[in-house]
Amino acid sequence: MRLALPAVGTVARLIRLPAGDTLARLNDRYWLRASMLVWLGVAIWFFWDRWPYIYWLALRDTDDNMRLMQVRALLSGQGWYDLTNYRLNPPQGFNIHWSRIVDLPIAGLILFFRLFTSNWWAERLAAGIAPLIPLSVVIGALGFTVRRLVGAFSWPLMIAMLLLSSGPAILMFYPMRIDHHGWQLAALTLTVAGLADDRRVRGGAIIGASSAFSLAIGLEMLPYCAMAGAILTLRWIWDRDDARRLLVYALTLGGGVAIGFAGFASYANRAMRCDALTPVYLATVTLSAALLFVLAWVNPRARLIRLTLAVLAGAAIAAAFAAAFPQCLGRPEGASPELYRVWLDNVREAKPIYEHPLRNIVRIATLPVIGLIGAIVATVVAWRRGRFMLWLPAALFTAFACAMLLWQVRAGPAAELLALPGATALAWIVIPWLVTRRGWMPKVVGAGVGAAILAAVFAGVLLGWFRVDPMNEYHRVVNRANARCASYSRLKQLDRLPPQVIFTHVDLGPRLVTVTHHDAVAGPYHRNGPAILDVHHAFEGTPERAHRIMKRHHATLLLVCPNMSETTVYRASAPDGFYARLSHDKVPGWLTPVELPKDSPFRAWRIR
Repeated sequence: MRLALPAVGTVARLIRLPAGDTLARLNDRYWLRASMLVWLGVAIWFFWDRWPYIYWLALRDTDDNMRLMQVRALLSGQGWYDLTNYRLNPPQGFNIHWSRIVDLPIAGLILFFRLFTSNWWAERLAAGIAPLIPLSVVIGALGFTVRRLVGAFSWPLMIAMLLLSSGPAILMFYPMRIDHHGWQLAALTLTVAGLADDRRVRGGAIIGASSAFSLAIGLEMLPYCAMAGAILTLRWIWDRDDARRLLVYALTLGGGVAIGFAGFASYANRAMRCDALTPVYLATVTLSAALLFVLAWVNPRARLIRLTLAVLAGAAIAAAFAAAFPQCLGRPEGASPELYRVWLDNVREAKPIYEHPLRNIVRIATLPVIGLIGAIVATVVAWRRGRFMLWLPAALFTAFACAMLLWQVRAGPAAELLALPGATALAWIVIPWLVTRRGWMPKVVGAGVGAAILAAVFAGVLLGWFRVDPMNEYHRVVNRANARCASYSRLKQLDRLPPQVIFTHVDLGPRLVTVTHHDAVAGPYHRNGPAILDVHHAFEGTPERAHRIMKRHHATLLLVCPNMSETTVYRASAPDGFYARLSHDKVPGWLTPVELPKDSPFRAWRIR
């Protein structure tokens, strides 16, 4: 036990088991197996509950569709280091900044299921199962963390909070969510487990390896990896005996990043780009690891000297990065100012949380705030018991994750997962107090804290009851159009037409090429920037300009989805543009209508 000494006896009385050594030994021996049984049950339930999505290959996110296209290309013989998608912007295609790491489990599952069934079924089963695999890592890693920080019997409470949070985090592990975010979140929870591990060598190795693994997948978690390194350095500054943890971390981080680059960096990622694990970050991370290794090896006795050396090392790393890679001092995408203006700055996930509707703010931020409060309370308790460094790393990581929400709302899933140890600790302190104390004051305080925890857990349900900032009719129309135009059955109707290059919306491109035999011009990826701008220029410009752009891309069919969210941008930015004219049935003479089924949400024209 870490935080509440009466908790073992309380839990034992509640579940009618004998407290003491027998229960503790059973828990220590079988908690991981039990948590994996819980994961298996959850996985079966998710698979059954999402079966309609699996059957209809409902890959709603563009990244999920593009991931499946990348796996298909690999299984069709495309080169390991060639991540060009030739179905978008043909014939040259475009390169994406991902790696092959996340392709491996999906491809392996497809090959396995091909032994028993058709490729049609193999893809669906693989896409349904693959996202559930990193969920097992999350449950195991967070269970390990709360057992070290909160209490040996606290892991079931943590799992309950994880599964009932109804927030963005658990959605990342639903069947069909085959993009890379689930694996990166799993790596993040391993990093937290390494910070909580009292075995220094093992903890440092876990943090270094998980950070390297995450960076080899993509740079989305780079700030968290940097924060983990900073926390480890602060621990070493405070406690000289933590040098072994820092030394092992430096070795595994530097070696892991080198292995990740050699094994998974695509041909395009061997250039000096700033948006993936390229030579830019390979050099920066290995330099950082080397300096940390030297600091841990020297390991001065005076705390002030350790602090001074750490500050000098950080300054040297920053100066070297700025001098060697000045092109990476700004935003990592390296896109043109126009692309930022017309597209990247309008991506909802890239906006801070306070620019979102209130219902989204409540749903995303409630659990992280509760977790931060719990982490602070637990840190104070640990301080009073002389174990300050037990909880401080977790509290710092939780506070950092909450601050990241003020930068981009896409940090929500990470913030929720990092909040679980703090939320579990808060409940773990309150429950024994409620059960063992007498009098009305503990009951009132405990009830208030319990209500706050329940609000965090059931934020999504409460929003449905109280209708906070309800969605208006306009947003319902847009959401309905987004869903109908991504529908497998309605897109598949387009296969009645001969294969060709279709000029359509940027956000529809990946889904179109995944479901149909047609090619598209653009997808929402910054390395596809020129094609993205061409689509915007066509829909927002004059009909004559649109015609020239479409012919340059060898497009023979124009496909639009009325009221799709992307079309609202066209109408707002260019009220007299080509798309606005189309929406008012002002069709130029070089377009010939194409008849589609009556239930089709699309409108199509042959480009003459």
